[in-house]
Amino acid sequence: MSTGKPGASALGTAGAVWGIVGLSMIIGRGFFSVWPYTMELIGTSFTWARWTALGASLIFMGYAEGYKGFQLKFAPRVAARALYLKSNATPLRVVFAPFFCMGFFHATRKRKIVAYSVTTMVVLLIVGVRQLPQPWRGIIDAGVLFGLGWGLASIWIFCAKAFFGKAAYTVSPETPDA
Repeated sequence: MSTGKPGASALGTAGAVWGIVGLSMIIGRGFFSVWPYTMELIGTSFTWARWTALGASLIFMGYAEGYKGFQLKFAPRVAARALYLKSNATPLRVVFAPFFCMGFFHATRKRKIVAYSVTTMVVLLIVGVRQLPQPWRGIIDAGVLFGLGWGLASIWIFCAKAFFGKAAYTVSPETPDA
């Protein structure tokens, strides 16, 4: 596995930075898209069922999306792929660096299947949740907001560890040559 440190070029460094910034922008767009629906909950009359649903949404999405999805799986892989890109830049990888970091191309078959499957599932869930009336949409979106915030913070922390940590970053970028 490439550590990303030997052979880094200006193009590779720019690609790695673009990958992290671009991916942060994609996640940030999702974050700010659900923000208004979550803010609509302020001033809403809440019954015990709605409070329970809000608590369950926050706990479930924090655990499933934030911790299990982002912190344990996605964020370490993004950092590894950005580090790989730093030393293995090509024009295509640099231009599409956010999607490279997500594993949509130049990835193992399994990584590509996971990337496309998770993206499809997220799009279908977005379409479904949009059909819900308030406060239920806001309750679900509050959990999504929590999970996305956790995820974005995880990505930045893992990328900082990968690029500025003292020890070699050992997470596989799951590329065909790694």
